[in-house]
Amino acid sequence: MSKSQEKPKGCEYSSIPLSVIILCLGLGYGLFTQRHRLPLDQLLPHIKTAIAALNLPIGETTPEPSISPSSLPSSPSTTPSSEPSLKPSPTAKKPTPDPSIRPSLTPEEVVASPSPSSVPKSDRIIAIRGIYLSRYLATANASEKTIRDRVRYYKKQGINTIIHGVWGNGCTMYKSEVMEKKLGYESCPNQFPDQWLDWLIDEAHKQGMEVHAYFEKGIKIDENSPIFDLAIDQRWIVAGVDKTHTGIDHYVLDVAVPKVASLLTDVLVEFVEKYPEIDAVQWDDYLGYHAELPGKSDHTQKLTDFVQNMIAQMKEANPNVSFDICHHNPYWAKTYFDADWENWDVDRVFIQVYNMDNFQDEMKYVAANDGIAITERQFDYLPQLVNNPEIDSILLFPLEKPDKMAATYHQLIAENGE
Repeated sequence: MSKSQEKPKGCEYSSIPLSVIILCLGLGYGLFTQRHRLPLDQLLPHIKTAIAALNLPIGETTPEPSISPSSLPSSPSTTPSSEPSLKPSPTAKKPTPDPSIRPSLTPEEVVASPSPSSVPKSDRIIAIRGIYLSRYLATANASEKTIRDRVRYYKKQGINTIIHGVWGNGCTMYKSEVMEKKLGYESCPNQFPDQWLDWLIDEAHKQGMEVHAYFEKGIKIDENSPIFDLAIDQRWIVAGVDKTHTGIDHYVLDVAVPKVASLLTDVLVEFVEKYPEIDAVQWDDYLGYHAELPGKSDHTQKLTDFVQNMIAQMKEANPNVSFDICHHNPYWAKTYFDADWENWDVDRVFIQVYNMDNFQDEMKYVAANDGIAITERQFDYLPQLVNNPEIDSILLFPLEKPDKMAATYHQLIAENGE
């Protein structure tokens, strides 16, 4: 640096004229003696402005960042929202942390409460008091209010599980991409609100209840099925007509046919992925081949292979869903329906006891498994079932109106003081 550019040393104010110094001292004395008469609060801002214009230093202030109520961290939720960020201006100092304000949680730190589908099996309902509802109850006037009111009604009747039809006669009672891809239509032809099952599951879980998806009619179809003509043309059914249900001729899909097995398995897998909060799926004795079908073919092994594979794929897609069956006792099922369900690797088994003649004989099978399914005809045995510590669950299969059956059940339970 050259000498001509060097700053002068010593006091920098020595060059101020003496007359200016005397003038400033005089003004300062006058202001001090008359300060009570002057509006200093109005003059002060102008004085600061004048000082700033002379480039004289004054004390800096750091603006305190304002925190509005909306920027305070909310309690953790299952779906973390984006947290507002308070970015200080370049000249601002880092604000001092306020211990009364909790820091916002990052998405990784938010602990979600367990959803019903992630609740361990040990925490689920063991003593099931369930009722079957047909898939047709999702049609017609099944508004959201109707469905939610229906759930609350059954809750009041002492029901803790709704077993609702979602499949039947070869089609789904919900929009299915599998059906659309494989068959060209996305559901049964019945009209139903798209969200009916979402409403049902949501309300049931709010009421502390479970929902089990009922694959009504299983592998059987009748002439009204939307896949009937295709099944006949493609040889998807076994020979003969199943007449086990009075008044209806059923045709049984052959699960040994790869396209049939693929359709049924893919629909089940899709279902537990589409409705991950469902508590269980259930098939019944319509998953079987009646012995009176012509040809006397033994379908036992191919049915076992099919069910084992279907369950394995379902569990891979959603391991939290229970795969249940409601079938005849193991001897009857295997002998007369080729249904060797003891080797199917199912989660729970409920024994159908719809016949009055051998009711007491069935109790050993009921006690050895997860519960019993009865109709209105077996209500005389209800006190015996309720008071039997070896029977965990009771499922109600209405032959008439389900709401009436539930009300009668509630009355009988109250009379017997359960």
